[in-house]
Amino acid sequence: MLKIVPRPVWILLTMLSASAALASLILTPWLNLDPCHLCIFQRLLFMLMALLATAAALAESPGGSRLAVQASGLGLLALAAVGAGVAAYQSWLQFQPVDTVSCVGGQLGPIERLVEWLGQQAPSLFLASGFCEDRELVILGLSLANWAFFLFVLTLAVTAWTLWRGRRSPRANLL
Repeated sequence: MLKIVPRPVWILLTMLSASAALASLILTPWLNLDPCHLCIFQRLLFMLMALLATAAALAESPGGSRLAVQASGLGLLALAAVGAGVAAYQSWLQFQPVDTVSCVGGQLGPIERLVEWLGQQAPSLFLASGFCEDRELVILGLSLANWAFFLFVLTLAVTAWTLWRGRRSPRANLL
């Protein structure tokens, strides 16, 4: 039977989330991409997920709190679920025929308002300048939103599995 050691899993999730956020920060100016509100929101989610996974890894250390691990893990689950939903919606927008749908509307929603505020605070990290339905960069036939969806779902699955396995096994058996 496969024996899981949660701390390396949390570290792996930290690296995955941080790498996704860092890749978006590097690719944007390097390839002259125009990220949209949903792209920037997903970047923010990856940043927050990296922090929560780091908190879970630190709490998994000797003397750490099991409650802190579970709280960080549940927060990570929630952010990954939100991210998967946002990335799925953006992917759906991108799969529609050109000029039939747009993420731009008359009223700004909560995501757009948050991204606009963040863009005013730190433009180099959070300035949205593109349209959600544009597929500016395609890698192996998938847009960045498609790739983000897969990363969010992977994080969701690994986090759920790690929390479930951690709940079933006493902490002493996991070390």
